[in-house]
Amino acid sequence: MLKVFRHRSLRWMIALSFIICHLSLSPVRAQIGTWRNYLSYAEPQQIQAASNDLFVLASGSLYLYNKQDQSIYTYDKTNGMNDVDITHIKWCPQAKRLVVVYSNSNIDLVEPNGNVTNINDIYARAITGGKTIYSITISGQYAYLASELGIIKINVKNAEISETYILGFPVNAIALDNTNIYANSSSKGVWMANLTSNLIDPANWSQTTTSLSFDKDQTDYNDNIELVKTLKPEGPKYNHFFNMLVHDGQLYTVGGGWWQFDNFHRPGTIQILNNNKEWTFYQDNFTPAFATQYEDVNSIAIDPFDKTHVMVASCMGVIEFKDGSFKYNYTEGNTDYFKSAAGPTAYNYVRTDGIIYDKEGNLYCLNSGSESAIIKLNKNGNWSGFINNKLKTSSGMSLPGMVGSFFDSRGLMWFVNNHSDNPSFYCFNPESEAIERYENFHNQDGTNMDVVRVNSICEDKNGYIWVTTDKGPVYLTSKEIADHTLGVLQYKVPRNDGTDYADYLLANINTHCMAIDGGGRKWFGTTNNGVYLISADNNTQIHHFTSSNSPLLSDNIESIAINHNTGEVFFGTGNGLCSYMSDATTAANEMTDDNVYAYPNPVTPDYNGLITIVGLSYNADVKILSSNGLLIFEGRSIGGSFTWNGRDAAGNRVGSGIYMVATATSDGKKGVVCKIAIIK
Repeated sequence: MLKVFRHRSLRWMIALSFIICHLSLSPVRAQIGTWRNYLSYAEPQQIQAASNDLFVLASGSLYLYNKQDQSIYTYDKTNGMNDVDITHIKWCPQAKRLVVVYSNSNIDLVEPNGNVTNINDIYARAITGGKTIYSITISGQYAYLASELGIIKINVKNAEISETYILGFPVNAIALDNTNIYANSSSKGVWMANLTSNLIDPANWSQTTTSLSFDKDQTDYNDNIELVKTLKPEGPKYNHFFNMLVHDGQLYTVGGGWWQFDNFHRPGTIQILNNNKEWTFYQDNFTPAFATQYEDVNSIAIDPFDKTHVMVASCMGVIEFKDGSFKYNYTEGNTDYFKSAAGPTAYNYVRTDGIIYDKEGNLYCLNSGSESAIIKLNKNGNWSGFINNKLKTSSGMSLPGMVGSFFDSRGLMWFVNNHSDNPSFYCFNPESEAIERYENFHNQDGTNMDVVRVNSICEDKNGYIWVTTDKGPVYLTSKEIADHTLGVLQYKVPRNDGTDYADYLLANINTHCMAIDGGGRKWFGTTNNGVYLISADNNTQIHHFTSSNSPLLSDNIESIAINHNTGEVFFGTGNGLCSYMSDATTAANEMTDDNVYAYPNPVTPDYNGLITIVGLSYNADVKILSSNGLLIFEGRSIGGSFTWNGRDAAGNRVGSGIYMVATATSDGKKGVVCKIAIIK
């Protein structure tokens, strides 16, 4: 009996090995539910030597460079750091920890092996006045922080605040010798106290004329600056991501810049992420026509017939690039129809936005504060302009804040006026040049929403038009689209508490941007309230990501873009770019043996995440079966993806073996079968 068991076990292992070798050819993807940060390391600010390692603070982010093997390790919120926007670092040799200070006064203690300990006392404490930390001085196992409060003494080895010396004035630098501690104040001069005295008592501090050299956090900087400039992590040049789109698997981003968003005069920025690893930067060392410098690029359009041909809209008109290099700046003074919003000679404020190509290759953009609201460059290279009374202010010029163009499934062009003067949104028919204005923000219950800002606009999979506002999202069905006097709809989410009551979806939450994923779900980016993921039927809040409960870099979301092939959702935030690997991809028109597969596959003993099946049709029926045909788990796809946690319907983890994934279309037609190998 034992021999038979061994014989069967051997045959099973040989079969399993054969299948695993075949399955290993499946593409490798990131695990569902994981986060990535795409941070800039372009500008080294401070460098600290720690034995064979260099800790480098660059562009507000941290990485470690090993001088022996030349390896690089980055630290961020996805691998243990507790905040973003680092202002100071200092190595404590005795504690073998790096003191990391953030702009909000949060503090991390970082070890070369990646361990991070947080000290959030100053950050979390409610304090009258400021608590900015200006510099760090190390003495033994202690770090002395110069701050608006005074001096904060940290025991780095024990990871705790030992004492706080409130002197009645801000301290911007600290020095110590064997006897005394010195505090430099830009307004009060230099003060000193004997280290053996009660430093908490301000009476023990006295002003001195002693001349000292105060450490400015630049230790080891000059000796290593050239080496870091050449060996640094891959990343963007700037942490500015005001507007983004995914085209042909690549993420195209622009930095933004507009006085209305408090980010005026951002450097001209076009950054493209290729294959989630490498960055391409478009030429930025040129002077636009009639302007003093290149800045404030707000939207981007890729030629549908040549992806190396890119147009961007900016505060200097439309700028053309070919193969990443500047080609021409179309603006007032050299091209008809463009006008400055700030006067006839203010060529550096020709406010264009909402640039977009139609499928025939015609280019459209919006020109706020101009004589032409919509400007078109047809595929033959001819310019034209359009305006009517619905797009004019009382001055006769176009609306002051036109942004966010997109073409819907009917070929109509939509955009918004997000200025507080006349918050509204618009539908333009390029063929007839008919335009409709929507400015009635009374909902279906007759309630006036008192909208001040209309932020963005898009279409869902039902053909409904969704609009984000400072009072929450609203939408239009075909009925409201046809009759602009009907107002808008706010979706009512049932409370399901035994009453007939419901609440408006994200009511009074300032929703700034949104995107629809492959499963028809809605991602809402907010101003200072993070990101919401809402189900396709609008009834369920699936996620609410904030900077406190997730690796999200900031609660202020400027833009969202989705790679529908992989499900990766990108968030352009006030602190840079990050992403979340969602469980929804674009549905396939047809399920085939070539495009339906599972990952990871094989599932190894150390893997505890979700198993994902991709290449499915919309709302496909999916069944997980054992090798002898027993039903283990079943459900429906989200867009083109389905996830399984490796457990049966009772919640028990399944054993080693080969499992079949049987699929069928939403209308019951037979699909394909793929296999998953699980090893325990």
